[in-house]
Amino acid sequence: MYEGYITDIKGIKIGHSENLKAGTGLTVLIPPANNTCSVEVRGSAPGTRETDLLDPINSVESVNAIILSGGSAYGLDAASGVMHALEKDGLGFDVGVCKVPIVSQAVLFDLAYKDWKIRPDEKMGEIAYKNANENENRQGIIGAGTGATVGKILGMENAMKSGLGSASIKVKDLIVAAIVAVNAFGDIYDYEKQSQIAGPKVDGKILNTLDIMPKTMVDFTSFANKNTTIGIIATNAKFDKTRLKKISQMAHDGFARSINPVHTGFDGDTIFALSTNEINSDLNLVGALAAKVVSRAIANAIYASTSKNGIKSK
Repeated sequence: MYEGYITDIKGIKIGHSENLKAGTGLTVLIPPANNTCSVEVRGSAPGTRETDLLDPINSVESVNAIILSGGSAYGLDAASGVMHALEKDGLGFDVGVCKVPIVSQAVLFDLAYKDWKIRPDEKMGEIAYKNANENENRQGIIGAGTGATVGKILGMENAMKSGLGSASIKVKDLIVAAIVAVNAFGDIYDYEKQSQIAGPKVDGKILNTLDIMPKTMVDFTSFANKNTTIGIIATNAKFDKTRLKKISQMAHDGFARSINPVHTGFDGDTIFALSTNEINSDLNLVGALAAKVVSRAIANAIYASTSKNGIKSK
């Protein structure tokens, strides 16, 4: 698949930082000024930072950075590094005495993948910020996708490796793009091909989680808070926070098309929606394309992470 990348939108920078040995990392998106941003959280086990301010009823319209990170709640430390770097560059919300960088973040659980004692921290956040550029286009086992896995109902020993995926769709001057770190409890599907591409794997065969759930005496509580798919939708169309909230809601349909089951009590599924406010477009069109591009990005995360050139599951 591999069609496009979120940096196809002018002014958006992406930076990664990871520890491959420990199996964790983070991805930071640095948007242009005068952006607007909102968010929709649908999983029941989220780990987030500065998401309340993105509610349409609250005053702050723009963000200075969005972080997708491993490390579970520990990974929220990475925001401090990004904040300090933004402060040095004189960026943030002007409060008179200083400028306060607005850094929103969502985390996923990768502590069970390799070394749980090493998580994204302030230093890793600084590195990701310094690495951010408009030409980044890598996918797979990188950044927030470094420790991502899917299909975990039979334990980590039967889970499949996942990672970070991105895609974009262009319609004349309109661009809608997504970047997603896929760390789901459930199985992954290529929606356009109508085929399952990842899930619990036993003896080389990919199984179906929904077939296993009613037949197996599994202590499902052991999976609580250990998953989560997190992503960012971006567009160059002009939208306020209220409309971006709706777009982020529609974008979750992309999760539903490509992850099954999804939005469970074991997942903290979260999608940010960001606009660079360059052209006029229709809310319904952008929302529909957002769902489509999220679905593509999820499939790309699997393809890039399990390719011959990728780092395969341990």
